[in-house]
Formats: sequence, C-alpha cells, structure tokens
Amino acid sequence: MANKQRVVVGLSGGVDSAVSAHLLKQQGYEVIGIFMKNWEDDDNGEYCSSNIDFVDAAAVADVIGIEIEHVNFAAEYKDRVFAEFLREYQAGRTPNPDILCNAEIKFKAFLDHAMRLGAEKIATGHYARVRLNELTGKHELLKGLDPLKDQSYFLHRLNQAQLSKTLFPVGELPKTEVRRIAAKIGLPNAKKKDSTGICFIGERPFRDFLNRYIAKEPGPIKDPNGRTIGQHVGMSFYTLGQRQGLGIGGIKKGSDPRSKAKRREDGSDLSLIPASPGDADGGMHLPWFVARKDMEKNTLWVVQGHDHPWLLSPSLRAEDLSWVAGEAPLLTDIAAKTRYRQADAPCTLQTDATGITLHFTEPQWAVTPGQSAVLYDGEVCLGGGVITTEAANAPA
Repeated sequence: MANKQRVVVGLSGGVDSAVSAHLLKQQGYEVIGIFMKNWEDDDNGEYCSSNIDFVDAAAVADVIGIEIEHVNFAAEYKDRVFAEFLREYQAGRTPNPDILCNAEIKFKAFLDHAMRLGAEKIATGHYARVRLNELTGKHELLKGLDPLKDQSYFLHRLNQAQLSKTLFPVGELPKTEVRRIAAKIGLPNAKKKDSTGICFIGERPFRDFLNRYIAKEPGPIKDPNGRTIGQHVGMSFYTLGQRQGLGIGGIKKGSDPRSKAKRREDGSDLSLIPASPGDADGGMHLPWFVARKDMEKNTLWVVQGHDHPWLLSPSLRAEDLSWVAGEAPLLTDIAAKTRYRQADAPCTLQTDATGITLHFTEPQWAVTPGQSAVLYDGEVCLGGGVITTEAANAPA
C-alpha cells in the first residue's frame, strides 16, 4: 500500500499474536508491537510469567523486524477488572475476568494508547473475525473459523467503535496453520504452550490465590435431603457444577465400604450416610457436584450425578447487557452459550427494560450466576449479558 496504515499489535509472548504481527507486516501495514503488563502483585513469583512473556514478545519482534514497546496497565487493571472480580466472588457469583479484561483493558486502555501512537487500527491474536455489514452499515463480530479455538465468547462486550478499529489476523486460520507459519518463519515461540490460566492469575492453584484476598467463612455442605455431609471452607471458593475439591466423596461401585470408604475431614465414614431415594445402586459411587450456594445461610448444596435435576435449567435471566450492534436483536429464535467451550444451545429470547430471559429447547447444565450468556445468530455473535439466575430446580 502506498501510504502504509499503522497497526499496533498486542504482543503477548504467545504464538497467535506473533503470527498476527507477521501477517499484518506481510500485508503491507506499518506494524508496532505493544506488550501489556496488567499485573504487578507477586511479580517475581513462580506463577507470574510476565517477565518471560515479555522476553518472548521481544524476541518475536526482533525476528519479524518491528518495534516493541512495554506498557504498564496494572493500575487500570486493578481498578477496572480485579476490583470487580473480587466483588463478584464475595457476593457468591463466578465472574469471567477475561471478558472484562477484553472490554476494559485490551480494547479500551490499549486501544486508547494505540490511537495516541497514531495507529489507525489495533490487532490481537484472538480467534474471531470482524465484518462490515453493507446493508446495516454496522460491524459484526464473527466466530473464528477454527471451531476449537473460537474466542468470540470472550469478546461479546465489544462495541461498534472498538470493532471498527480492530483486526483479528488469525481469525481466518486454524490453529495448526498458525503454528505452521510460526515454524516456517522461525519464530522462537512456535511451539510455546497455549496459556490456559486466568489473565492475571496464571497457572497457579486458584483457591490459594483467592484466599489471599477473600476471608474464609466455613459452613455446612448439605445433600438434597437436607443432611449435612461435610463442611465448606467459604462460599466464594466454589462454583456451580464444581466436582473437585469438595472434601466429600462416595465409594466406587462394588468396593468394600468397611475397608475402602472415603472419609470426610472429621474422619467420619461417608458410606454410613444413606443414599438419595430412588438410586438403585445406593448412589454412593456417583460423584458430587455443587448445585446451589445459599449465601444468606452460608450453606453449600451438593447433588450426586452429572445429570441431577438440580443442575439443569430450562431458562435463565441475564442483566448488564451489551449488544455488538448497539441495540438488542429483533430475533427471538437464536442460540446461546452459557459458558465457554459449549455448543450453541437453541433458545428463545425475551427482552425487557432491565435484562433478558432465555428459554432453552434443552435444559442447560450448571447455569452459573456471574458467568455470561452470549447470544449467536449462526456465526454472528450478537452480544449478551451477565447471568443472574441459578439452576431453576435448586432448593428454595
């Protein structure tokens, strides 16, 4: 292009953003890399990888032949994302900080900084796409073409102003092709493992991290019959559908309860607790799942079996809405995800002055307050809201 457009790329140290920068340079853009530092607590701890990530990002910039700048957004992150994250957990909900981080940091603080550098666009390594709808004149957020990597769920709060300034270069590619390109051009992070931790927490034990900021307030764990079968360490440390880390368990089918029964922390034999009525095998070999959090009574309710009715919700309520087009869709028959890595679930949409209600064709598993319900019309992400209801059949 004769007059090169300046694009500022968020270089995280990972392979996706690295290949994004390479592709943009190949397309003729003037590319500048920005490494965002969003977390400073325990900066030198074993779980904080920001220093290593910056070294990787700088090495990538050197290979591609672009400038890179280190920018600190830790103050903005703590104020806009982490404070809200703690408020939600203290209220017993399960927030998704990656969604808030995208809306407040990567596509707000970072976007503003890039514009001050004279950029016309920003780019990230997200697996999503942006398309201008010529009929409506509005930008649409589309799913990434790799169904296993699509990240539109995490981007659903982006608005028209943000999308109009955003490029997602790897959104058209499968992950295998991204890694092939990285290896072909000799990127040092071509085989780097994908990050799976929450953006500021990293790959650390989550409960240990949360315990540093939220006080423990133990209380009873109860089964559907109201029997106390254990003790939780604090309601903030559990989420609906959780199976691991409950401190309770059953015995495997066919085992001898006299010798192999699992025990609670107080040493009592869990096999002595009667099974739920109607369970032909006694039920004690089935795993336990968190079904409800009663914050008022500080009681954690658990059920046995993945498909227990208390874990299934035919509908949900969501508020704090954000629509990509700037207004609620006119469609009533759509699809939604109530959590990432979930297949689109057909549903009907009802809107009102304060939120939306979704009615699903098939009940949804472990609908969790604090998580996001994200709506889709085929490959188009419409937006969504924060879930406020728990599983419909949980105890009153």
